[in-house]
Amino acid sequence: MQLKPKKSLGQNFLHDKNIIDKIIQASEINNKDIVLEIGPGTGNLTKFIINQKPKKLYVIEKDFRLAQDLEKKFLKKINIIVNDVLKIPNEFYSGKKFLILGNLPYNISTKVLSMWCLKDELKVSKMILMFQKEVADRITADVNSREYSRITILSNWKFDVKKIIDVKPNSFFPKPKVNSTVLEFTPKKKIHQIKDPKNLEKITRVFFSQRRKMIKKPIKILFKNNKFNFNKINIKPSDRPQNININKYLKIVNEYELLRN
Repeated sequence: MQLKPKKSLGQNFLHDKNIIDKIIQASEINNKDIVLEIGPGTGNLTKFIINQKPKKLYVIEKDFRLAQDLEKKFLKKINIIVNDVLKIPNEFYSGKKFLILGNLPYNISTKVLSMWCLKDELKVSKMILMFQKEVADRITADVNSREYSRITILSNWKFDVKKIIDVKPNSFFPKPKVNSTVLEFTPKKKIHQIKDPKNLEKITRVFFSQRRKMIKKPIKILFKNNKFNFNKINIKPSDRPQNININKYLKIVNEYELLRN
């Protein structure tokens, strides 16, 4: 019997084999990989992951009914964690390197991605993740574009991001009302160092809370009475948040951390 998706959990089960094949091809799973699948649902992608024979497969499924169903289907081939992905303790991530796959629930997708980007404990070889197309467009946006946002900066700080494929609503059951996009995240070989990732989260939040306003106000909020040197970072008080590239945001974080010491 097909389990009925829960609207409250934003469940849309991917069933399109062509899309599943693209995800599997992009993931390049091998027998050394520890795979983490988020929101496996009815296991349509899970069975193809198992066929690739990873070293270990964890799945995080919040819905207890689906978790029970997955346990019956796959027995000891998977390690099921019945929990909200946002509430997984840091100890779970420590000491492992994951290949992460998932059709993230659209209502929490940016929260989940932001959390992973800022989590020092999380080490990944790659992430292949599905988003609502509008969110994917923001993740991959260019500076000075309307879509450029906090999630662009957080994602592209640690990862090189590329689009794998756009996905139509009829690839899911039930059909969502929006198009989706699969993105690939590969860790950058060289990451701009900041002392505390939470400072990047804070600074981008303050800047983008009024994205159309000039940046002199968020600079004043963050740096208070300390004189901020705009020329050092090559920005102007009249710039808007979407005019500042990722590298310059990271330099602002460095200045913020320097002054706080």
